[in-house]
Amino acid sequence: MAVVVTGTSRTDLSIVDQLALLGVATVHEAQGRTGLLGPQLRPIFRPARIAGNALTCEVAPGDNWMIHVAVEQSRPGDILVVTPTSPCDDGYFGDLLATSLVAHGVRGLVIDAGVRDVADLTEMAFPVWSRTISAQGTVKETPANVQTPIVCAGALIRPGDVIVADDDGVVVVPRATAADVLAKALARQENEESKRARLASGELGLDMYAMREKLAERGLRYVEASET
Repeated sequence: MAVVVTGTSRTDLSIVDQLALLGVATVHEAQGRTGLLGPQLRPIFRPARIAGNALTCEVAPGDNWMIHVAVEQSRPGDILVVTPTSPCDDGYFGDLLATSLVAHGVRGLVIDAGVRDVADLTEMAFPVWSRTISAQGTVKETPANVQTPIVCAGALIRPGDVIVADDDGVVVVPRATAADVLAKALARQENEESKRARLASGELGLDMYAMREKLAERGLRYVEASET
C-alpha cells in the first residue's frame, strides 16, 4: 500500500540557510564524512548552491505520478528528493513540474534518475541534481510513497532532513543533528580561513600540517640531483 505522510516536521530554515552558505564539502567533513549522496548526481547547470528540507518521493520506473502528489505536500524551503523503486533513467521531470514547485516555494530537485527540458530549467534558474538527462517521457499509473524515509543515491534521507547541494555534489544532514553539524561546520570554516591566510603568505602545507616527520618515518628521503 502506498502512503502520503502529512504534517511532517522540518528543520528550522535559519539552520538550513547557514548550511547552504558553508557548502557540501565543509558540511560533509563536519559531520564525520557521512551523508554524501553518490557522485552520479550532478547539477544540470553551474554554479548552483542551495539547501532545503527534504521532501521525499518514491516513483515507479518510468512513472512520475507521485511527483505531482508530492507537490501538494511541499512547503517553502523544501527540496524535492526523488528516487525510483527500481533503477530507471527516464526523464521524470521537466519545466512544467518545475513551474509548479516554484509556485510552492520549493528550492530545487535531487533525483536519482533522469530529467529533461534542461535548457528551460536553466533559463528558469531552477537547480536540479540528477543521475542523467533523458528526453524519454513517463506515465502516470503506479502509486508509491511520499514523505517517508527513502534511500537516494545510496544515502538514507528522512522527511525534514537538510539537503545541501552545490557543484561538488549533494549531502544530507539528519534533522536531529543539524544544529550540531552547523556549529562544527562553522568552526571548520573559521579554521580553514586561518589556514588559507597562512598558505597565501607562502607557508608550506608540509610545515603547517607538520608532515615532515611522518613522511620521514614512512621512508621519504631528499637527495641532491648529483646523487641520483
